[in-house]
Amino acid sequence: MQKKRIVLTFPSSLVDQPITYHLVKDYNLMINILSAKVTPREEGKLVIEVSGKKKFIDEGIQYLSNLGVNIQPLAKDITWHKEKCTHCTACITICPSGALALDRKEMLISFIKDRCIACELCIPACPYEAINIQF
Repeated sequence: MQKKRIVLTFPSSLVDQPITYHLVKDYNLMINILSAKVTPREEGKLVIEVSGKKKFIDEGIQYLSNLGVNIQPLAKDITWHKEKCTHCTACITICPSGALALDRKEMLISFIKDRCIACELCIPACPYEAINIQF
């Protein structure tokens, strides 16, 4: 079984369609919604973790592409600028997934990309703009 984290951008014409239902039912995929912003008559954004057999993941992604959904790997959208970080710890308590971690012995922050769910809570919390998440 494979896992893939992707960012889906839906045109406004698709936001009322049962697209994730079809990924589950027709492609036997497990979908974990990490972040979503879907409003009627507006472009929608969905950050998901897709789990399943590689063949089915590839087929599901092709289905999305054929519908006109823009698909990006999540890993390309997350940037932590270590050189900008002053290790002030403002982001630590706000991070729900533990992607921003503090080594208490050294009092240094690290970014664990695999844990990040792109919730964007860290962006306004960081006074030094050391984290960028762009969709």
